[in-house]
Amino acid sequence: MSAVLRSVLYMPSSNERALEKAKTIPADAIIFDLEDAVAPDAKEAARGNAVAAVQSGEYGRRVLTIRCNGLDTPWGAEDLKAAAAAGPAAVVVPKVSGTDHLREVAAIVGETPIWAMVETPAAMFSVRDIAAFPNVQVLVMGTNDLAKELRAALVPGRAPLLPHLATALLAAREVGIPILDGVYNDVKDAEGFEAEALQGMQMGFDGKTLVHPTQVEPANRVWAPSDGDVEHARTVIAAFEEAEREGKGVVTVDGRMIENLHVANAQRTLAVAEAIAALSS
Repeated sequence: MSAVLRSVLYMPSSNERALEKAKTIPADAIIFDLEDAVAPDAKEAARGNAVAAVQSGEYGRRVLTIRCNGLDTPWGAEDLKAAAAAGPAAVVVPKVSGTDHLREVAAIVGETPIWAMVETPAAMFSVRDIAAFPNVQVLVMGTNDLAKELRAALVPGRAPLLPHLATALLAAREVGIPILDGVYNDVKDAEGFEAEALQGMQMGFDGKTLVHPTQVEPANRVWAPSDGDVEHARTVIAAFEEAEREGKGVVTVDGRMIENLHVANAQRTLAVAEAIAALSS
């Protein structure tokens, strides 16, 4: 399977101390941020720091990406050129508006994969085309900016955003790419974060973008299959395979009928568990 992306941590690339600390944080992926987390007078230094971090070889198996400034800013084009040359797993592109925007980005970054941020009304209306664009490998929900653009409240349960989250999920699943849930802003509210992470996992997101290292452990836990999940998956697969060998038309596990879709879900559970185990091996 593709890389596990349970916990994807934004790190401000202007903060060298934070970049050093990120080497020890057990996030599945890091977004070296050149955009929102960096002041205008620190943009160019942050770019150099992000490039150096990606090329350092000191971040283990973490998936390393760089979020560039938009092409409508003084730094966007140079960010994209430098990021692509550094060889990250992807460039993260903010406020993607549609395929014309992505073609402009691709003209600069070439074959470098793109993580497209979905955080505007234009992106929501174009999200199927964005997800299907050849260079796009991951969709990233920008829930703060989306809520701002919609004038929607950021409230527990996220009712105002649920239709848009679900629409983006549909687009990602249609073309078979991962999609990451947006950030949770209150870093002191551990209970609220875990509730939102659980909601995102249950909706079908592949992981969550994070703004603080303390959010990594609960995200990793929420998106990891439990021992019980793994055991049940193995039972489902074994029962189905045995029924096939014996020519049985109906398979039940714990009193529930098992079909191909349950086997596919079980196989995915085992694949995720094995990928997570490989990260710590």
